[in-house]
Parts: sequence; C-alpha cells; structure tokens
Amino acid sequence: MPTPANAPLSMAERLDPTVHAALARSVASLSHASALMAASDWALHLAASPGRCMDLAHLALRQGQEMAAYALARMAAGPDKEARHAVATPTQDRRFADPAWQQWPFNLMHQSFVLTEQWWAAATHGVWGVDKHHEDMVAFAARQFLDIFSPGNQVATNPVVLSRTLTQGGANLLRGSLHLLEDARRNAAGAPPAGVENFVVGRDVAITPGKVVLKNRVMELIQYTPTTTVVHPEPILIVPAWIMKYYILDLSPHNSLIKYLVDQGHTVFCISWINPDADDRDLGMDDYLDQGFHAALNAVNTIVPGPKVHAAGYCLGGTLLAIAAAAMARDGDERLASMTLFAAQTDFTEPGELALFIDDSQISLLEAQMADTGYLTGAQMAGAFQMLRSYDLLWSRLVNEYLLGERATMNDLMAWNADTTRMPARMHSQYLRRLFLNDDLSEGRYPVGGKPVTLGDITLPTFMVGTVTDHVAPWRSVFKLQQLSPAENTFVLTSGGHNAGIVSPPGNPRRHFQMLTRPAGGNYMPPDAWLAAASETPDSWWPAWLAWLQARSGTPAKPPRMGAAAYKPVGDAPGTYVLQK
Repeated sequence: MPTPANAPLSMAERLDPTVHAALARSVASLSHASALMAASDWALHLAASPGRCMDLAHLALRQGQEMAAYALARMAAGPDKEARHAVATPTQDRRFADPAWQQWPFNLMHQSFVLTEQWWAAATHGVWGVDKHHEDMVAFAARQFLDIFSPGNQVATNPVVLSRTLTQGGANLLRGSLHLLEDARRNAAGAPPAGVENFVVGRDVAITPGKVVLKNRVMELIQYTPTTTVVHPEPILIVPAWIMKYYILDLSPHNSLIKYLVDQGHTVFCISWINPDADDRDLGMDDYLDQGFHAALNAVNTIVPGPKVHAAGYCLGGTLLAIAAAAMARDGDERLASMTLFAAQTDFTEPGELALFIDDSQISLLEAQMADTGYLTGAQMAGAFQMLRSYDLLWSRLVNEYLLGERATMNDLMAWNADTTRMPARMHSQYLRRLFLNDDLSEGRYPVGGKPVTLGDITLPTFMVGTVTDHVAPWRSVFKLQQLSPAENTFVLTSGGHNAGIVSPPGNPRRHFQMLTRPAGGNYMPPDAWLAAASETPDSWWPAWLAWLQARSGTPAKPPRMGAAAYKPVGDAPGTYVLQK
C-alpha cells in the first residue's frame, strides 16, 4: 500500500541520510562497503583456488631467481661501470629511467619494487569466480598501496634526491619544505596553487573578444566577434562539459581553439555553464538539455537565421549533444548540419578506470553527501582523477617539488585545471545512474520529453576525436558510437590525454594523429582494425577538423550581427558565470 504524500517520515528516512552523509565525509566519499565486498570476493575465491596459489608461489620463486641472477651478473662485471650497466634488468619502468637508479643498492631496490608490483598484478587478476568490477578495484587498491612504498618516493632510497641533497647541501629539501608550507597555507585558506594568479580569466586567458547574448539559470551564451571580412554561413555552437570551465577551449591566444575557428572565418558561439551551489541542487539533466543546449540553439537560430548549425561537444557536453541530436532526429528537427564530439562517450559499458568509483554503493554514498550539501565539489572530482593517475599527478609532483625542490612552472592549462567547478546533486546522480551505471543511452532507454531516444536515429555527418592516453573517456569507448549510429563517421585518434590532446594547436612537433572516415551506412570496423588501417599524420588535428567543417559549409558571406532584438548583448566575454568560484 503506497505511503500518503503527507505521511511523517520514518526513522530510516530521517536518520539514515544524516548518518550516510557523515560517513561519506569521513571516508572522502569512498565506499568502505564496496571496498570490503571487493576484497572479500577476491580473497575468498583466491583461497579456494589452490592451483592459482601455487602459480603465484612459482612466480615469486622465478622472480627471486631473476633478481639473484641480476645481482650476481652485476657483481661479476666488477668495477667496470659500463659493463655493470650493460647487464639487462629483469624489467624496465619509466619511473626509474634515470641512470642513477643503476647504482648499487638502488638498482636492487627498484627492481624488487617493480617485481613486487608485477606479482600483485598477477595475484589480483585472473582469479576464478571473482567479479570483474571487484577484480579491478582490488588491483587498483594494490597499486595505490604499493606506490606509497616506492623507493622513488623516499629521500633515503631515491639516488636522484640523495645526489641533489649532497650537491646542494640540503638546499633542495629546504626549498621543498617552503613549497610544502606554502601549499599547506594555500590549501587551508582555500586559495589556488601558486602561479595561478598569472592566468586571470578575462585578462590572460579566455580573452577572445565576444558578447554574452543570452543568460539564464544554467548558462551564458557567448557569441564571438568575427575577425574576418566574410564568414561561412553555418555557425558553430560549442557545448563544453559542466564538469569543467569552458575556457579550456579559449586559453591563451596561441592555443585557443575558439580563436582558431574565428580567425579561419567561422561564426562561433559557446556555452559557459554556471558553477552551481546549494540553491541549484535540483538542476537535472533535463535542465541542462532544455535551458542549456536547446536555449542556446534557439538563440543561434535567431541571431543567424536560415543556415543549419555545426554543433560540437566536449566530454560530458558531447554526451549531452548526442542526446539532443538523437531527440531531434526522433522528432524530425533538422536544424543541425553536423555533430562533432571531443573525447565524449555515448556508450558507457567500458568507461575505463572511472568505473572503479561507480557502483551502487559508491553512488549511494555520493548521493547522501550531495543531499546534505546540494552539490559535488570540484575537489572531490579532482581527488578521483588524481588517484587514477597517482604517479603523474601526485607522486612525481611530490618528489619534484618537495624532495628535489623544483617548483613546476605554472601554465595556462594547469591554471585552468585548478579552476574547479561543482556539480548539482540531482544532475550528477542522474548522470552516474542513467549513463554510467545503467548505460541507458546506448541501449535506447534514455528518456527525453517522456520518450526514449536512440543513437541509431542520428544520421548527421559526425566527427569524433579520441585521445591515446585518456583516463576519463578512453578512445575505444568513444569509438563505440560507430557501432550505434549509421551516420558518416570520421574518427580521429590524437596523441595526448583528455585535455592536452584536445588543446593541440598547430605547430607542435610532438603531436600526431590518425584519421579515417567510414561512409554513411558503411560496415563497422573494430577499433584495433581501425588502428592498423588509419595512417598517421604529424602535427595537430585542428586543421583536419577545419577542412572537414569547411567541406560541409557554404560560401562565405558578410558576418552576422552581434546578438538580435530578442538576444541583446548583456556583457562582454567571458561573462560572469566563468568567474564564479
């Protein structure tokens, strides 16, 4: 029998959310229940697998023999430094690439550590009967725990740090201590990292001229001032992710994708999302779709009447764009000329290592905390990403800045990364459950306007970009749209990660990409086959996308006006929402 709407709350409804929210705060929103279930699943199944245990014992014995042989070969080489270093180590690891790690006893230390990591990797994978999610969690936890004891992270066992300390008389440790004190002070005061003050939004970054032509509860829409005498008639509407501030696409003038497009004769509009607070707790995915994408598209159609619109979405913004495009195709709305997705997933069955933090227990704990605060903080999201790339984002930084005394030079991308945003409670819960946990979008269950949408309805020419080292949206996951939509699909795989691979201006000799187009209705090519078939091109992928857009655009003509009668400019770019802390 249903409970009346005005019935008093039960004890569970009154007490449990408060307890769960307090628990979430005490454990950094990481579910101990989920971790315990994973550990129990692995340990119980391993204990019931004597053959696997014997294999692991044999592996440990073989590794011990390899270490002994390596040590004996180094001793037999005698005092000849070149001969000693010519002895191949049992295993290579980029963390110990410095020649100083070849000296005794540091060579044995780092080899012992790397072999221990390999043993635990073997022990946590392939155990009969263990749930795949639990297996991944246990393997991840083992790596995180072992990293704490890496010889590279300790003063006494890191030869590079010891050499620097002797050479500088300990000055490096003094500088590192000062860096640590400064970081602690800034963290306690809620201040950004040192050097961020050199990248002020609107002064140093996000300085492409433009006007805010629409402002509502969830976003500001920026129209950028043309810099060419003629422009292609089809405007470009960019939908960034609200997990990040939009100006990653408008950093400094030399690496601004928005400025690049404007300078190449395109009319560009970009959404700048609000940085939500507790009052915005009830904003949901539908609000970001209706008051975000559709409100922006309506404004673009009014300001530039007639031509269709090239829509581009980044990360979560790309997922939202795909949802919108599927709904528009279902409803016969033909206002889009093309769709571009930057590192954006539409199928979430293989979302990469982010899946480690996504199960019912984890999400329920997050929901309890978000119900208490109204939002998910940027620091919580940054912490999760930091764990996924613990060496690059945590340990190497601690060694360089606190032990070697070398403060990393702040750049515009690093400053942007420190400018975090929040996520409203309702939207984040819907996003995690509907997309990540249930995979409703790719399976045709995601509702828009009360009816489900399917990606199979999308027939727009589609351009997709994946990045080789993406920990947020792995490229093979991004690639899966080729299975789901029959549209012409041009897929680009570029070097770099989720951010640096997208912010890739021409002229960088370290960048390269692969590109291949599947015609509309063409046969599906698995990602590994695509990788083998797509030729590699040096430099940035930006010119390739520009050529793709221009091939689907009309003859350039006079630029449109800034704003319209119903969309009068209300301020200069970058607007006010991007300044919210």
